[in-house]
Formats: sequence, C-alpha cells, structure tokens
Amino acid sequence: MQIFRCSVCGYKYEGPDAPDVCPKCGAPKEKFELLSPEAAGKIRMSVRTNAIHARLMGLADEIQVLAEEGIGINLDPPCVALFQKAVTAAVEIRQRSKAEIEGHIGKGKW
Repeated sequence: MQIFRCSVCGYKYEGPDAPDVCPKCGAPKEKFELLSPEAAGKIRMSVRTNAIHARLMGLADEIQVLAEEGIGINLDPPCVALFQKAVTAAVEIRQRSKAEIEGHIGKGKW
C-alpha cells in the first residue's frame, strides 16, 4: 500500500491509489501527492510510537490522580513527599510525550 497526502489539508490516505475526493476537506484526487517510501515508512512506524506516547500520557494521568489522593490522606511527611514527587514526575512524563507527538505531527509522522 502507498500513502498519499492531500496538499490542501494534509490528510493522509493509505491505499493502492489516491481517493477520488479527500475524506476530510473534499479536495479532488489531483490534490493528493504520493509520499516517498521513506516518508511513508516513518508514518507507519510513528503509528505505534504515537500510540505508546498516548498510553504514557494516560498512565501519567492515573498516577497523578492516585498521588493526589495520597497527598490528601496525609498519612505522614515521607509518604506525602513521595506522592508529591510522583505528581511532578507524572506531569513531566505527560508534557514530554505531548511535545514528542507535536514534533511528530510537525514532521508529518502522524
């Protein structure tokens, strides 16, 4: 299968030939360009890494919620300190993955 990119909106389509009209913006088939095998390969590989980043962000959300619950319980200072560090780490993981996905999108790897 080949990957085609709509030059109007950026929609990427995988198939033996470009679609008659863009499913996103309605542009005609002539507005699609065939991506190089290298560019298509990067897009295919990025599907998995982007999914991993999305899952990491979801897990970071869960860690933050649990750690905030632990902070609220306030059992003792060392316990609270650990939960506070977990919140900070979760925020950092989420932000790093968001930045990486944004970079992938900017490079057309989405």
